[in-house]
Amino acid sequence: MPSHIPHTDRPDLKADCANCFGLCCVALPFARSADFAADKPAGTPCGNLRDDFRCGIHTRLRESGYTGCTVFDCLGAGQKVSQVTFGGRDWRAEPDTARTMFAVFPVVRQLHELLRYAAEALDLPAARPVHPELSRLHDRIDALSRGGADELSALDVGALRAEVNVLLLRAGELARAEVPGRRRDHRGADLMGARLRGARLRGASLRGAYLIAADLTGADLRRADFIGADLRDADLSGADLTGALFLTQAQLNAARGDGATRIPDALTRPAHWTARPGRAARR
Repeated sequence: MPSHIPHTDRPDLKADCANCFGLCCVALPFARSADFAADKPAGTPCGNLRDDFRCGIHTRLRESGYTGCTVFDCLGAGQKVSQVTFGGRDWRAEPDTARTMFAVFPVVRQLHELLRYAAEALDLPAARPVHPELSRLHDRIDALSRGGADELSALDVGALRAEVNVLLLRAGELARAEVPGRRRDHRGADLMGARLRGARLRGASLRGAYLIAADLTGADLRRADFIGADLRDADLSGADLTGALFLTQAQLNAARGDGATRIPDALTRPAHWTARPGRAARR
C-alpha cells in the first residue's frame, strides 16, 4: 500500500468485520466490569458471537453492558489476519489454526496502529522534515504486517514502536509549532477528573495523558496531540477538536460529547453523544 495515500482513504486501516473471523470477539480477554457484562478468557468466543462471525448484539452493545466493545478498533488487523495471514481459513473450520491465529491478531493490531499514526504524520505538511525516514519505516512495517504467522509471532513490536515514536514525536512537535503562543506540555500527565472547562489547550501535548472523566467542556483543543491519551468518560461537550493530531475514532467513542463538539472531518460523531437542544451539530 503506497504510503502517500491519505490516511483517511486507507481501507486497509479500517475494520472490515465482514471479512474477519470475529477475532476481536475470540482472541482478546475481558473481565466483568463497567465495560463488560461478563468474564471471557483469551481464546474463548464471546457468548454473543454468532456462527457467521457477527456480533448478535452489535446494535445494542452499550445497552447490553458491553461498552468496552464500542471503543475497540482493530484498525483493519482482523481482516488482514483472516484473509492475508491465514488465506481465508477460519478457526472454526480448521481448529488447528486457532491458537496461532489468536496469538498473531494482537501483533498485527499493534502494527496497524503504528501504520495508522505514521500515515497521519505523512499527511502533515509541517512534518515534511521527517517524512522520508517515516515513509521508509511505514513501508517496512507494512511489509512486516503481511508476513507469515511464524514471522509475525517472532516480531519485536516494542522495538518497532520505539522507532516510530521518535518520528511521531518530532512530527507532532513540528505541527504544533505552527500554533502561535504558549503550547502546554501535559505529556503523560494525570488529569483524571480534572476541571478543564474552557481550558486553552490549543497546540498542547496530551500524549499519554490520563484524561479519564476530565471536564473538557468548551475547551480549545485545536491542534493538540492526542497519541495514547485516555479519554474514557471525558466530557468534550462544546469542545473544539478541529485539526487535533493523532486523535482516533476509538478515543472519541470512549468520551462524551454533544452536538456542539467540533471534531476532525475524518472522524465520525459517536452515536451515543447527546445533541444539544436548539443547536445544530457542527463538525
